[in-house]
Amino acid sequence: MTLTNRIAIFTAASLVACALGLFSPVFAQNAPASQKQLDIAAARAQRKATVGANMNLTTDEAAKFWPVYDAYEAKMDRIEDRHVRELKDFAAKYDSLTEADAAKKLDEVMAIQQARLDVQKDFIPKFRDAIPQVKVTRFFQIDNKIQALIQCDLAQLVPLAHSAGEGQSQ
Repeated sequence: MTLTNRIAIFTAASLVACALGLFSPVFAQNAPASQKQLDIAAARAQRKATVGANMNLTTDEAAKFWPVYDAYEAKMDRIEDRHVRELKDFAAKYDSLTEADAAKKLDEVMAIQQARLDVQKDFIPKFRDAIPQVKVTRFFQIDNKIQALIQCDLAQLVPLAHSAGEGQSQ
């Protein structure tokens, strides 16, 4: 992967974090909804461009790959929406997090991770039907790298959980 493509992936990851409205430790939300929607659309377009720039698809492969990719991303977007809801719920309860809230958060995070894995597993055969195996592997490597960058950005923005009586930790 070239430096330009790495920068594009980082930019896409940063845009996703910005689009989520995670600008402060407790996720202050100052941007209008329409701006967030534009940011999300830009991040998704950048992600698709990054995938395309790194897949080296032939015309025939591209004709088969992109419809599968779009279906895959649609399912992953629904999971990301779920993740955003989880983060917003955490932000809303951050200063008064109860044991029950903490347990619910952890359970939801684990369920989201499992849902991502389930979608990946479901789509492996579909991608294999569309393009050669080496390119399927490459796609999932690219996808996992993008996801890792997004998770890294989020990890830096999301504060550690604390109970109401504890000091706040980062």
